[in-house]
Amino acid sequence: MCRISVVMGTYNERDRRQAAQAIDSILNQTFRDFEFIICDDGSDRAFYKWLYRYCKKDSRIMLLRNEKNMGLAAVLNKCLKYASGEYIARMDADDISNTRRLEKQAAFLERHQEYALVGCNAQLIEGKRVWGERRLEKMPRRESFLRTSPFIHPAVMIRREVLESIGGYCVSPKVMRAEDYELFMRLYAKGCRGYNLQETLFQYREDTKSYAKRKYRYRMNECRVRYRGFLELGILNGNLHYVLKPLAAGLVPAWIMMVLRRKKYGRMRVSGSQ
Repeated sequence: MCRISVVMGTYNERDRRQAAQAIDSILNQTFRDFEFIICDDGSDRAFYKWLYRYCKKDSRIMLLRNEKNMGLAAVLNKCLKYASGEYIARMDADDISNTRRLEKQAAFLERHQEYALVGCNAQLIEGKRVWGERRLEKMPRRESFLRTSPFIHPAVMIRREVLESIGGYCVSPKVMRAEDYELFMRLYAKGCRGYNLQETLFQYREDTKSYAKRKYRYRMNECRVRYRGFLELGILNGNLHYVLKPLAAGLVPAWIMMVLRRKKYGRMRVSGSQ
């Protein structure tokens, strides 16, 4: 039994150095009472052999594997079945957690029982370079979900009992690539609330390749998630244009989207303030 279960999925990570950096950023946390559950989602033999060897370095790592690719939601639900922590912290295989991230997020949830989850601000990185920062809304409201998710998924920590009470992540193919958005809106629809620490405790990888892999069918999924989520949150009326927003964004070339993102977040603006 431990206080925190960190859950992460992997799948043929294109840069093993980044994957190693992501894993090490958790192992080097100032908060030590955690387990690190990593589930490989059907990667090829070469990557999995490397991952298996790398995970041997620390006994707190529990490595799981899917024989075939199941998708992020199924991977995270599988990790949750093995989790024993009071809190569930997310992590992605190409991002970096500040060494005090777990310590500060766990302390916040301990002090503030009224919140179900806590996130934080994040630097935006490409390669080894920091190119911007997302400063998130401190106390997101239901209306905060209209423009985009007010939380950075791999940077959040959630109470395990809350996740279990709503059945974890939705594994429907109709929400693929929008699993986190769907989860957060479902939590808010149930009356839960979240908070973003106004500290930069995370480095989130965002580059042109990130946008290039967002296929148009996943934009359709996000539209469905937005429609249903806005309806359940009671914010759909008069906001249909936000439901259709992903379709318009999907028509813009990835490199142009990246230029726009650099203009927006390179100036350190507050997410959702415009």
